[in-house]
Amino acid sequence: MSEERNSHDKKVRVTAKNKRFVRYADGAEMYSMGLSKFQQLARDAGACYKLGQMVLVNLDILDEYLETFRIVDSDYYG
Repeated sequence: MSEERNSHDKKVRVTAKNKRFVRYADGAEMYSMGLSKFQQLARDAGACYKLGQMVLVNLDILDEYLETFRIVDSDYYG
């Protein structure tokens, strides 16, 4: 079972790497965070596209938004 799960994780990472848009569940897994946290970040970033009942997240916009949270204060690391 462990090997099967590990194989699935690798497939998700490889295929999602090449995608520009992902669904919430795939994005949460890609960014190693909970679903609700990913949804909130995507909304805050303005990266959501609603197509009928489906919501897609633009990873380019999300990545740009996440960069605004970068810690540059050396005191944080000291």
